[in-house]
Amino acid sequence: MKTEPTVEVDDTKNDDLVTMEDIIRAHHRLREAIVRTPLHRDATLSAKYECDVYLKREDQQVVRSFKIRGSYNKIRSLTADERERGIVCASAGNHAQGVAFSCHALGIHGKIYMPSTTPNQKVKMVRKFGGQSVEVILTGDTFDDAYAEAMKACTELDLTFIHPFDDPMIIAGNGTVGMEIMESLEKPADYVFLTIGGGGLAAGVSQYIKTMSPSTRMIGVEPLGAASMSEAMSRGQVVTLDEIDKFVDGAAVKRVGQHTYDICKQKLDEVVKVPEGKVCTTILDLYNENAIVAEPAGAIPVAALDLYRDEIKGKTIVCVISGGNNDIDRMQEIKERSLIFEGLKHYFLINFPQRAGALREFLEKALGPNDDIARFEYTKKNDKENGPALVGIELTSREDYEPLIARMDEQGINYTELNRDPSLFSLLI
Repeated sequence: MKTEPTVEVDDTKNDDLVTMEDIIRAHHRLREAIVRTPLHRDATLSAKYECDVYLKREDQQVVRSFKIRGSYNKIRSLTADERERGIVCASAGNHAQGVAFSCHALGIHGKIYMPSTTPNQKVKMVRKFGGQSVEVILTGDTFDDAYAEAMKACTELDLTFIHPFDDPMIIAGNGTVGMEIMESLEKPADYVFLTIGGGGLAAGVSQYIKTMSPSTRMIGVEPLGAASMSEAMSRGQVVTLDEIDKFVDGAAVKRVGQHTYDICKQKLDEVVKVPEGKVCTTILDLYNENAIVAEPAGAIPVAALDLYRDEIKGKTIVCVISGGNNDIDRMQEIKERSLIFEGLKHYFLINFPQRAGALREFLEKALGPNDDIARFEYTKKNDKENGPALVGIELTSREDYEPLIARMDEQGINYTELNRDPSLFSLLI
């Protein structure tokens, strides 16, 4: 881990960095730009967890994520000189859409730097919302790469930088989500689950709700492969992760904000990590059972409910669906990751004898009655007794795995389990 800061901010602790008055002022500013998203009780999830689960549907925001709240609040508060010079931002997608919308609505020119890995759907929407008011620049593989280029342009061109999360005005705008939650419930929630990427949403919402209802437990949720807030909490300071899993792109940040960390360490009761595969299962469940299209960062609070199944029975729960900008082209990968996480899909390298009937014997003697070949790639080697094949097997239930392995062992099949070998798995799958 690296501990040197990459963002120059005031490290001085300030309990009033974002006040209730700041959030209320943001609420009044945002009336002209956003919709008040619904908070509805989800019958399917409530029955599953034996409690009252409410979903705050920020995926139904005008830019399909909460990010417009912070970006519009910040840009709307700029001075005339700052507006004239123009603004610049870095974003993995949703912040960019909020900034683009704000630039177009307020007549401000903006440069928007995005990682080259950003889903195409998000890039297209940024251009749609910004129109002629914004210029989109794709650069690097991560938010941090885009951030570095944005800061360079900011310095060289004397532009105002609109931070995606570590800015009091951004945090205050995000805090209006918490204000709406409190106003929509007859009594305060027992638990509120929030996505953490850079920490702007968790900081803003927890600042408002925890002030109004100290007994409400605020739970921050991070992807396992990009848990920068968890690392900061455990070390007692903001750190930069060396590597992250970029799959949950809306929350894949190597380093949380200093301001957001200062607030979250005071206002959050817990920060938990959820595996990316579990997030994928939740995305599919939300779509199939609830008709909700959630992006990975939007689904992660719901994915965390399994970790609290016993605690939340009979309670009032709120999960903030932070965004719904999911590229349809990613659905096959999402299904694949879900199946692997749930133990329903397994990949093997199998060394088949190069003789007639070898594959038929495998199908008849190794596979169970409900097992299915989902992938098969065979390479015949000249003058060799055996040939390798990449075999993907899809199971009906997790419990079918051990019997499959037992049957292959009984038949003397020479195989390598790729799911258990990360280096081979990432190379071949």
